[in-house]
Formats: sequence, structure tokens, C-alpha cells
Amino acid sequence: MFFRCVAVVILLLATELSDAAERRPNILFIVTDDQSPETLRVYGNTLCETPNIDRLGYEGMVFDDAHHMGSWAGAVCTPSRTMIMTGRTLWNIPGAHGPGVKFPDSFRERVAEQSLPAVFNRMGYRTFRTCKQGNSFKESNQLFQTSHVATKRDGTPEGGSQWHGDRVMEFLVQREVRNDSEPFLIYLGFSHPHDTRDGTPDLLKKYGAVNHGKLLSSNSLAPPLPVNYLPRHPFDHGHPELRDEEQVQGVMKRRDEVTIRNELGREYACIENIDQQIGRVVDKLEQMGELEHTYVVFTSDHGIAVGRHGLMGKQNLYEHSWRVPLIVRGPGIRPASRVSGYTYLLDLFPTLCDLAGIPVPASVEGISLQPVLMGNRNQIRNVLYGAYCGGTKPGIRSIKTEGWKLVEYVLFNGAIRKTQLFDLRANPQELLVEHHTPELQKRLGNVPTTHQKNLADLSEHDSKRRELQQFLKKEMERLKDPYRNVIYPGRTTDIP
Repeated sequence: MFFRCVAVVILLLATELSDAAERRPNILFIVTDDQSPETLRVYGNTLCETPNIDRLGYEGMVFDDAHHMGSWAGAVCTPSRTMIMTGRTLWNIPGAHGPGVKFPDSFRERVAEQSLPAVFNRMGYRTFRTCKQGNSFKESNQLFQTSHVATKRDGTPEGGSQWHGDRVMEFLVQREVRNDSEPFLIYLGFSHPHDTRDGTPDLLKKYGAVNHGKLLSSNSLAPPLPVNYLPRHPFDHGHPELRDEEQVQGVMKRRDEVTIRNELGREYACIENIDQQIGRVVDKLEQMGELEHTYVVFTSDHGIAVGRHGLMGKQNLYEHSWRVPLIVRGPGIRPASRVSGYTYLLDLFPTLCDLAGIPVPASVEGISLQPVLMGNRNQIRNVLYGAYCGGTKPGIRSIKTEGWKLVEYVLFNGAIRKTQLFDLRANPQELLVEHHTPELQKRLGNVPTTHQKNLADLSEHDSKRRELQQFLKKEMERLKDPYRNVIYPGRTTDIP
């Protein structure tokens, strides 16, 4: 009798272990709208309070070199979110356009069939989405089994980020009531901190900001100017009458200290509200016993300037706008770990497939981050390419490798040609010679070193500039950038 009982116990334990091993993890994918990594404590911000996002970083892995690949439209979120949904590169996704870029009429539907929700649906996941309206890949988005879509940027519970949080909370409560056992993929997209950045009254007060009205002076609680602030960009950014640079409510064309500090306060208020909603969802998962089986991914579709370098928008390739926050927490990931990553947002699709044990579609061009998440590698690439040509053509291109970064501007059909070269290890904020003026040094409380400027025109850096131009030319060719022969005419070896 005794041995029979022992055998039963062993069998039950073995069954439980087998079930646990076979259980596919849940996915909670969180994406904000227009959020630079520089707004978060895990990336060095000491003013914007985000304890719940911080928790994800302390319990998971933080990526320092995550980027979106770029945009062929002023609405940078459209290609960025399409790349997330498809795992495809910038010039090979629905909506891509440029000289020689053409896809058949069936392309959008065919790509949607191999997109994130479609793949997870086929593998038995319950798929759920809440997000802003529009500026994404519609044919893919409509494949989520449950969807709540609305743009919520007011400073009220029903009109702001809480609305998105409430939709997820309802989904989780229903899951409890139904006693669902299928794994889930939750896509939690927030409409903030994209403008209009209307914060709630309590958080606006905390960050010394107001939603409406022109201020005559800054509130002492308002965030200080960023160290790379400029009152204007040194040259035309190549996009006349760009909405983000000229029509943002509360800012328009103003770049004075009072306006920028108030806008930063509004942004921080919106971000802390997002953080509160993330805390509600994560706490609910923990209370349900689901958190230990869930991979939580936090990111944004791209960064944004908000006064840095004299810009307001995301239509540039400075680090504050090209880079994105990326934090991943979940089973097998070492807590409080930090890596470079050298990754794109489009790499998250194959990563989620690998984590869930789902075959990656052949159409996916991204590279899985699973080896990095499991501690076997520090990064998956050596070179990162960025593009922006939503304004005048061919636009802006960038390449980043081993701590160095090159930016090429070919604007107004070549009327403006500028090159920037940064040593990001010595100059992570990409300070320019304009930041060296005594007036700005006093205003920002920062004295740049001699190396903290654009190095492109210094003879001692000629070889590095040429090396990165070669890298950029090769990446434009590999990725079939339709403007590659306009930016660098002739052969790669002809780069001056």
C-alpha cells in the first residue's frame, strides 16, 4: 500500500512537471507612443517617476541599443509598428514607397497572414489588443481576436491611459471567470505620451506643468532643460511645415525655455500615468498566478526630441528619437541584467515566437533576441542602419557600430548636404559645437569636452568617417534603400 501511494505521488509530480514544461508562456507586449529612453530611470532619468517600469528592469533585462529602423513617412509610427507586426525590414513592408519600390495588390493581405496575431492565433493563443486608432498595419491589427481601439490623450481617466489599462483589466478578469487555460498574447498600446500631452491634474501639479495656456515663467517643479537642448537646430531639418515641429498644441514653433520645460512636465505626467496602468496589469497577473509564466516586453514605437537639438518631433536620427526603450522580463531572464543588444524593433516578432516555441515564418527578416535574453550573447548585430525620408528626398541616413555613429543629411534634393560623426562613448548626448557657447553652458549647467561635438570635418577622424560611410553604403545596398545611389553616387569605393 505504501509503495502504491508513493508511486501515485511520483506520477502526479511527473505529470505536473510535464505540464509545466509543455505550457506555453503568456506574452504581455507593451508599447507606448513617442517615448524616448531618456524619460526612464533605468536609462538615467532621475525626475520622471516610473516605479512599475523600473520594476520590469530590475526583474528583467534592459537593452541599451534598441532602435526602430526608420521611416518613409512623417508619421514614423506607421512603418515602425508595421515592422513590429511583420518582422520585416523598412523597405519590404506594406506602405513602403520610393523609386522602384512596388508590390502587388495582394501584398498587404499576404503579409498579414504571416503577421504576429495571425501566427499566434494559429498556435492556440488568445490574442487581445488595445491601442490608438490608425497609423499602423490595419490588415494585421484586425486579426486580434479581441480589440479595443481608440485614441486616448485627454487628462481624464476615461479619456487617457487608464482607458487602455481598463480594457486589459477586463480581459484578465474575464479570463479568471472563465477559468481559461490557453496562453495569451496581450498587445497593450498606449496613446500617450504622443501629443497632445494632456496630463491629469495631480500629475501636472507634481511636474509643474499646465495643459493649456502660454506661460510667462517656468514653475520651479518643471523638469530642467535637457543637456542637449538647443533653441534651434543648426540647419534646416528638411521637412518644411512638418506638423511635429510647427503645430504641436502648446508649443508650435516656440523653443524658449519656459515652453520646453512645460512640455517636458506634461510628457512626464503622461508617462507616470502610463506607469500606473502598467502597475495595475502586472499586479493583477501576479495575483492570478500568471506573472511567473508571462514574458513582459516594454518598448515604444520610436523616441522623440521635445527640445533636444532644437527639435520637437521624431523625424530625425539623433539617439533620443532613433533609439527606443526596451525591457524584457520573464522566465529564464536574469534579473537586473543589462545588454547592448544592437537590435531593431522588427526583431521582437521572431523573439516572441522563439520564447513561445512557435516556428518563425519564413517571411520574417528579424533576428531573434532569445540568445541575448538567455544570457548567451550581448548583442545580435554589429551594425545598425537608420533612415528618415518622410520629408524632402532622399532625406537622412545613419549607421551605428562599435560606439561610433555617422549621420548623412541630403535634403531638398541635395541643396543641403551635411555629415555628422559622433563618438557615442565620449559624447552620448550627441552634443554639437553650438552647445559649447558660454551662454548655453551657463543655461544648461554643462561644460562639454572638446571631443563632445560633430567630428566629421576633423582631419584626424577622416578614416573613421570613410569607414562608416562604407558601412552605410553596404547596408543601403543590402536593405535595398531606393535612394542609395542618390546619397552615395557611384561605387562604394568612390566615397570621398
